[in-house]
Amino acid sequence: MGWLQGRNGMAKTDLNLIVIFDAIMKEHSITAAAERLAMTQPSVSNAVSRMRHAWKDPLFVKDGRGVRPTPYALKLWQDVAQSLNCISEAVAPSEFDPSESSARFRIALTDGTLSLVWPELRKIIEQEAPGVDIHAVPYKADGEPLLLNADVDMVFDYYPGTCDQIRTQGMFDNHFVCVMNVDHPLAEKNLSLKRFVNAEHVLVSLSGDASGIVDSELAALGMSRRIAVTVNSFGSAVNLVKQSQLISAMPYPIVAQCHAAKALVVKPLPVVVPPARITMAWHCRDDRSPRVGWLRRTMERIVHDKRALFDRKITT
Repeated sequence: MGWLQGRNGMAKTDLNLIVIFDAIMKEHSITAAAERLAMTQPSVSNAVSRMRHAWKDPLFVKDGRGVRPTPYALKLWQDVAQSLNCISEAVAPSEFDPSESSARFRIALTDGTLSLVWPELRKIIEQEAPGVDIHAVPYKADGEPLLLNADVDMVFDYYPGTCDQIRTQGMFDNHFVCVMNVDHPLAEKNLSLKRFVNAEHVLVSLSGDASGIVDSELAALGMSRRIAVTVNSFGSAVNLVKQSQLISAMPYPIVAQCHAAKALVVKPLPVVVPPARITMAWHCRDDRSPRVGWLRRTMERIVHDKRALFDRKITT
């Protein structure tokens, strides 16, 4: 195992340092790593000093109340994490009891997807895993670096990446519809393509660009629409549509409750837009992790229970 050697061909490194290094990378904190390993904070700090001397790199720099890895630390961890997990599982297979666990999960997702799965996830935690915490991480289609750097345990949203270190599982398709205020002039009319492009639109743009998949499909037809407003969250877009004469193209599951409550009018889009595939993604280092395995099964369960909503297509 070449990664047991220090930089510049140094002698073999104590495997305990690798274990401590791995814990700090996962926790982003010296204190939390010490708690995870049942060690004292001074002992972990002393180990970090030994690592810095052995590998000739600062490894970690202060970042608020925690620490941030250096580029060398990130590269080293990508090399060692999967092997270390395999060793750990081979010699001492771990177990995960959600009812007794105080695990913390970080999941990257947009506010739209969060609104679909967070209430159900919290309900399951309250009933079956009361000590587990879930933290949402803002998602801007940047899932690959978030997973590679262990900033999150999972991405649960649209994930276009193809990195061979990241596992993916398709969960459901977000079918797009057009939504508008119940008092909008188009609410009682057939939504033709001409009426659609002549209306004023609000676009949810995580990148800030005033263009999306709908605009690409319109451009293929030699047409364009007016993006009068952009926002960076689906919740903001829904509130704007309710209180204005703007219309918006967005995934049906996000507006299903408002539609059922007759707070919004929902119509099929007059242009064909491919559905956005929502994917569950995790790093291969967690393939055999009982902790992340429990989270994956729980998310699968939530999607299964909401399948009728996710599969619904608006045709009239």
